[in-house]
Amino acid sequence: MAKAKKLPSGSWRCQVYSHTEETRQPDGTTKKKRIYKSFTCDDPSAKGRRACEQMAAEWAANKTEYKEQTLTFASALDNYIDSRRNVLSPGTICDYQNARKNHMQGLMDIDINAITQAMIQKEINIESMNHSPKTVRNIHGLISAVLSVYRPEFALNTTLPKRKRVELYIPTDAEIKRLLEVVAGTEMELPVLLAAFGPMRRGEISALEADDITGSIVHVCKNMVRNEAGVWIVKSPKSYAGDRYIDYPDFVAAKWAGRRGRIVNLYPQTISEKFSRCLANAGLPHFRFHDLRHYSASIQHALGIPDSYIMQRGGWGNDGTLKSIYRHALKDKTDEMNQRANDYFNGLYNTKCNTK
Repeated sequence: MAKAKKLPSGSWRCQVYSHTEETRQPDGTTKKKRIYKSFTCDDPSAKGRRACEQMAAEWAANKTEYKEQTLTFASALDNYIDSRRNVLSPGTICDYQNARKNHMQGLMDIDINAITQAMIQKEINIESMNHSPKTVRNIHGLISAVLSVYRPEFALNTTLPKRKRVELYIPTDAEIKRLLEVVAGTEMELPVLLAAFGPMRRGEISALEADDITGSIVHVCKNMVRNEAGVWIVKSPKSYAGDRYIDYPDFVAAKWAGRRGRIVNLYPQTISEKFSRCLANAGLPHFRFHDLRHYSASIQHALGIPDSYIMQRGGWGNDGTLKSIYRHALKDKTDEMNQRANDYFNGLYNTKCNTK
């Protein structure tokens, strides 16, 4: 049985012969190289040594049935993506394919079994130079997911960039009123109303059909997204919570009265492009169409509506998103709220015992 040796780091390492590889030399001859399988244990005690030797012995005992895996990270990633095409949204698959093409390039040609924590940390450091912490964390999440399938025993301990506070733009009441004046009577009026007073997402608005509406109540049960070929398709909502019912104000319901088929004949990307022009025509600062959802959620929160109802209306599955992203004070409400707080504190302090 192979004996474990102690490394300078204090860990134990045990090597077991695996197989012999032949490599062709420049002069045309072949050279044989013995390949060993290494096992390590970080426990510097005698117990760690025995554990290391046990792992090596178990592997050696089953070596006749063992076929060394020669799978690059790129192939493992491709297999991972292919195995999930029928269960993940087309948007998520597109994100994975984009990551496959533009990120993690330093790992692609390495055998999945040869990847080390140091290699992964180096790759994350490189990605952190030009990408946001959120993007880097998503990349690392994909690496972790692939390794969990093909190397389940490999425990990642990567140092990731710190999260940054998300700075979102929330339109004021005055800006919403100005926007509504500009889009009134245009093909962008209904998308703006559905997002600001729903709130619905772009893809949900583009996929909405007359059959999904009963009176003033909209059943959000579809979402329009791009597939890998770049074609817009209609699928189920983004999440379980995305399938919901929204009761709109009567003035919004009046805008879709008599319509048949798709309520809004615009693709999601077209909505964003036209929305930018609407903002310019209104003389408003640029913000995303999606920020209308921020406005809707923040207004409901300011009105004292419980989070559970805001979550249901907006299609959020948990209040973590609501608390970290959508619960922002509206700019035009800040002074009013500050004055209410200060008035209370003034009243608390200016008592007879404190003013003597």
